[in-house]
Amino acid sequence: MLSFDAQNYPYPSRRNVVYARRGMVATSQPLAAQAGLQVLQAGGNAIDAAVATAAALTVLEPTANGIGGDAFALVWHGGKLHGLNASGPAAAASTQQSLAQLGHKTMPKYGPLPVTVPGTPAAWAALAQRFGRLPLTQSMAAAIGYARDGYAVSPSVAYAWQQATKLFRTELTAPHFKPWFDTFAPERAPNAGEVWRSAAHADTLQSIAESGAASFYRGALAERIAACVQGAGGHLSAADLAAYQVEWVDPISVNYRGFDVWEIPPSGHGLVALIALNLLQGFDFSERDSVLTHHRQIEALKLAFADGLAHIADPKHMRVSVADLLSQAYADERRALIGESASLPLPGTPARGGTVYLSTADAEGNMVSLIQSNYMGFGSGMVVPGTGIALHNRGNNFSLDAAHPNCIAPGKRPYHTIIPGFMTRGGVPVGPFGVMGGFMQPQGHVQVVMNTVDFHLNPQAALDAPRWEWESGRLVNIERSTGEHLFRGLAARGHDVNWQNNRLAFGRGQIIWRDQAGVMCGGTEPRTDGAVVGW
Repeated sequence: MLSFDAQNYPYPSRRNVVYARRGMVATSQPLAAQAGLQVLQAGGNAIDAAVATAAALTVLEPTANGIGGDAFALVWHGGKLHGLNASGPAAAASTQQSLAQLGHKTMPKYGPLPVTVPGTPAAWAALAQRFGRLPLTQSMAAAIGYARDGYAVSPSVAYAWQQATKLFRTELTAPHFKPWFDTFAPERAPNAGEVWRSAAHADTLQSIAESGAASFYRGALAERIAACVQGAGGHLSAADLAAYQVEWVDPISVNYRGFDVWEIPPSGHGLVALIALNLLQGFDFSERDSVLTHHRQIEALKLAFADGLAHIADPKHMRVSVADLLSQAYADERRALIGESASLPLPGTPARGGTVYLSTADAEGNMVSLIQSNYMGFGSGMVVPGTGIALHNRGNNFSLDAAHPNCIAPGKRPYHTIIPGFMTRGGVPVGPFGVMGGFMQPQGHVQVVMNTVDFHLNPQAALDAPRWEWESGRLVNIERSTGEHLFRGLAARGHDVNWQNNRLAFGRGQIIWRDQAGVMCGGTEPRTDGAVVGW
């Protein structure tokens, strides 16, 4: 037998863009991309393909998403862009006072308390019902088959799985975490190329497909989910699940140099990317790999995050409007704060008036930008016994500061990090894009948009280009492939620059652009197991 290390890639590699006319799917796991393509070839549209890919990813990349997570989507259909917010609210019994009485000053990361209502199954059902052509039993068949029959684990997933297992063995010692280990690491995490299967996961997906997700929210599965969370001391109830509804929303946008860049409105933080682009379009950029370009990008994102973290919440609780935060007057005011050196920005006061991502497109002009997540890898560490359902920890993003608009409250959605992106020009779709990865996501969106619009890079090159991530204060992490002159130049401007060796730390992106002839051109993430497949 051959002997090699699936995690070792000592030499630079290059991928070309992929062209196709009849359909395209781009995502972070090759088998999931193929699941979506098979649905297109079977007569489904881009929406059916997105559901197929998303369901498959819960099996094929459980390290980043699952049945018990949330989802958002931007869908181009019928000459219009539609937004879907399938994030879930806090339980009716979740209050700032109840958390404080338990001794919490901040929201916990793991366990039952950060579990909010999962929205992912409802997202699949809503997308299929409104825009799809195929029943869920057909579009989810590949996902069910992979769970029941098994699949060979891909390299980046194996790495993340092993890292999570190592962390969980130290952090998650309470009895209610045992089902996670029973499900995902009974002895150890799988290595790349090893076959993993979960019959319980397959049964749950089958139930969701056959019931149109009703069993997850109002049937036996809902009762088991509630019993699992409440048995561990959490708040989520069967009534919370039964009351859940997805929300169709109007996407928000800014015009960046003639291109409209679209995001889902709050409680997601796509608004952060739009604020930053609004600031950056006041500058002229001619050279991507210059110190001044990087400095201005970083400073704009810092200002945007200062505003986002202060103001973004469930829209019913926001005290500042999206329109005010995206106004040109406010952008001009904030842009004036970008100087020659690294700053420590504070939020402004406008006038009042790190997840899986996929892109799909079909020959009819439908296009989907979809993202779903369990938040911190496997999420809360809570798995509903015998179901394969790993519950997310999205409630960790709530504040426990009673004065903050994002403070936890019954039925309230938390500040949300997952954001699908979409670009149009003159009312014509250019295509879906996204860069998953927690608080890296708005930063990845800004870098990909600028790589495309300002620096004229093709989709693959726009994703290949070295990335940076502002972390906090003046700390900026940059990839090893970044030029030495940028490292030293940013440090000279007062940035605390750090080389980052973890290739997964800078997000994982996908892009599909469509030209005037209807030809699709796709790029996929080189930092992971990404694949773009066309027909």
